[in-house]
Amino acid sequence: MIMRVLAFLHETFEDLGRIAPALEEAGLTWERICSPQGWPELPALDDIAGIVVMGGPMSVNDDWPYLRAEEALIRRAHARRVPLLGICLGAQLIAHACGSRVYPNPIKEIGWGPVYFTDEARADPLLCGLAPAESVLHWHGETFDLPPEAVWLAWTPQCRHQAFRCGAHCYGFQFHLEVTPEMVSDWCGQSVNQKDVCGLPGPIDPHHNAARLERLAQTVFGGWARLAKERAARRPA
Repeated sequence: MIMRVLAFLHETFEDLGRIAPALEEAGLTWERICSPQGWPELPALDDIAGIVVMGGPMSVNDDWPYLRAEEALIRRAHARRVPLLGICLGAQLIAHACGSRVYPNPIKEIGWGPVYFTDEARADPLLCGLAPAESVLHWHGETFDLPPEAVWLAWTPQCRHQAFRCGAHCYGFQFHLEVTPEMVSDWCGQSVNQKDVCGLPGPIDPHHNAARLERLAQTVFGGWARLAKERAARRPA
């Protein structure tokens, strides 16, 4: 049985955060690939239970070969119904790979704030247990159009497209449910983020809503991990 998840990260200091415990709880292992540093030889998609694509400070529209290679892999995986999970830049890459535009949001959305869930989210397998609005961490300057087949799941007044689902296997989240207090503190101290942090009216509290965020992550990422585990169970050993 295949039990491995590929995790594409775009900064050496980044990690999966609360996604990792959800994968481990489902009995899945994961392989970290820091795309800007080069890819190892990747296994065939038949040997992969799912793919996670994380965030980063770069733009989908930047002319980096590794971004185009990620998009090509996303298209292949999506066509094969391999479970996909995109966070922030990862959601933008999935949308772009599916043919949608990615472009600057009218404002940068950085810091804690509410995200509102659509009527469709109330029936979604991953989001049905959430409140109509939840306080989450936002950290992005770009947004995207929904892919043609996508179901719209979440929004904010500052950024309409905050989450989507394509089919039963592919999810994109613009906001960050995966962060721990340690991750938030680390992000705020990273030099690549100083321009964003210095423009805020005050510091970001790393511990804001941490207990509730942990429960949200267990629900949402636990649900996605079950999709990956189900795919693994359908493949031969």
